[in-house]
Amino acid sequence: QVQLVESGGGSVQAGGSLRLSCAASAFIACIGWFREAPGKEREWVARFNTFGTRLYAESVKGRFTISQDTAKNTYLQMTSLEPEDTAMYYCAAARVVCSSRVDDFHYWGQGTQVTVSS
Repeated sequence: QVQLVESGGGSVQAGGSLRLSCAASAFIACIGWFREAPGKEREWVARFNTFGTRLYAESVKGRFTISQDTAKNTYLQMTSLEPEDTAMYYCAAARVVCSSRVDDFHYWGQGTQVTVSS
């Protein structure tokens, strides 16, 4: 069982930046960031695997950066934030398939809220 703990959320004005952190209790081969806004489905934001591959959703490409400093600590640097980025952000770990599908991720953190005001 892998435990994930997110931190770093908060409230910022449009154009601002935040850095989210995800601490894992064990080595993670594939970690993803997802977000869920009120009334919307959970959507994939970015993912990172042990080969160093970084992939992003089109809506955040060029603004968000996923990184790791160890195999257990993952970050999501968010810049040029927009009100549309307001959501609960989750990090998640996949056991087998590293994709953008929610169903491929088996371990989830509790989430951290990001609110961007205009």
